[in-house]
Amino acid sequence: MPVALENLVDPASTAVLCMEAQRGVVGDLSPIAELADVVQSSGMASSLAALLQAARSAGAQVVYCNAMHRRDRKGSVANAPILARLAKSGDNMIEGTAATENLPEVAPRPEDFVSARYHGMSPFTGTSLDAALRNMGIRTVIATGVSLNVGIIALCAEAVGLGYRVVVPRDCVAGTPIEYGESVLRFTLPAIAAVTSSKDIKAAWQAIEAGAKPE
Repeated sequence: MPVALENLVDPASTAVLCMEAQRGVVGDLSPIAELADVVQSSGMASSLAALLQAARSAGAQVVYCNAMHRRDRKGSVANAPILARLAKSGDNMIEGTAATENLPEVAPRPEDFVSARYHGMSPFTGTSLDAALRNMGIRTVIATGVSLNVGIIALCAEAVGLGYRVVVPRDCVAGTPIEYGESVLRFTLPAIAAVTSSKDIKAAWQAIEAGAKPE
């Protein structure tokens, strides 16, 4: 039987994971123009900005899962077609450069947590993200960002494997083409996550604040 959303997103044990909402991935410096276009045209960026602010107000943890690499690429490898495509873009995503910055509308605040990834497709593999979440008492992760093609699927699957409950707000994720992203939200992610909307998540937080007690 499905768990009520209010019981999934208790702010005290929930983190919103913002996956690769960076200028060099989906912003003005992205070499993947089609994905950047979908993020802007769909309104995902503004929906995500509103959700992150609501999370902070509710007391949920905001976590940025950012991708980057060293200038000499030590520790990184282009062992997947999408990584090879990005590697051909020259200096894209070098740590400390503008490309690794988050989109202006979703820029981190001092109270947020930033996790850097230098390889692979998932924010959990080979990083300290899992330990950090557990140390913060997190039991539910809300997956946001990009992309529904690979990264969000990898995030959700690994989170489930690590024991977290997963929620996906459909208006805060994106993939390309749009029709494919919609299919992932309809046929793939419901098997491992609660697919909902940022509006419903914010309503759940308001209900909790008003006195609804999560189990």
